[in-house]
Amino acid sequence: MASLKELKDRIGSVKSTQKITKAKQMVAAAKLRRAQAAAEAARPYAERLSAVMASLASKVSGDGAPRLLAGNGKNQRHMLVLVNTDKGLCGGLNSNLVKEAKIQAKKLIAEGKDVSFYLVGKKGRAPIKREYPNGIAKHFDTSNVRTPGFEEADAIAAELVEMFDADAFDVAHLIRPDFQSALVQNPTTTQLIPVPSPEVSEDSDAVVEYEPGEEEILEELLPRYVKTQIFGALLEREASEQGASMTAMDNATRNAGDLINSLTIQYNRSRQAAITTELIEIIAGAEAL
Repeated sequence: MASLKELKDRIGSVKSTQKITKAKQMVAAAKLRRAQAAAEAARPYAERLSAVMASLASKVSGDGAPRLLAGNGKNQRHMLVLVNTDKGLCGGLNSNLVKEAKIQAKKLIAEGKDVSFYLVGKKGRAPIKREYPNGIAKHFDTSNVRTPGFEEADAIAAELVEMFDADAFDVAHLIRPDFQSALVQNPTTTQLIPVPSPEVSEDSDAVVEYEPGEEEILEELLPRYVKTQIFGALLEREASEQGASMTAMDNATRNAGDLINSLTIQYNRSRQAAITTELIEIIAGAEAL
């Protein structure tokens, strides 16, 4: 059984840890509001851009379609663009994203495809490298900026488009968290390159004429669409990270409180037992005299 001093030191240690987790929970809650607002504000733009591209893509077909839309005619080499966080202490967010990436990789390998990874963020590198030591083609470090934004998304998208133009891969898939609430952040996988042709809304009867031609506009819009998807993934990652961190730190704070209560009861019982033992010894000594 632990001594009274050991129990007292352990209670003090757990209380210190509880203060840290409570502080991190409050910081994450404050950051979550801004991150959630940014992620939700970016969604209408991405949806509207998809609608415009659907209208344009429906008018372009055959040899006139840009390479980012039509692809290179091959479907053998697949790249998984995995968006992880740079920091830990955010529950199972990163492990769920890595799990989703491994599921997609195993599915593609079972179909006879070649799989490589483009990693954004630090937390996905170690588990992916353990299972696929030669599979990491590139990684992008976002730890040197406080909040990754459109500049980082622009750099990532430009590098991916450059790799696609150089025939480094045939198809790229984006794996990112989908922020729904502080409790729910689901990993999602979508095709990024070639840009999938969005479905045209059937209830739209408007006739739109484009100037210049559809091909020229698509040549400009397709790289912007890739940047927008990456930017949205970074915003969703930030909101998911803060939501998962707030939930994890709240659970840690509650668990620390339960442990403190348990240790305090154990300390009081041990202290009472020690006092009772001393009283018995004193009474026994007095009777002996």
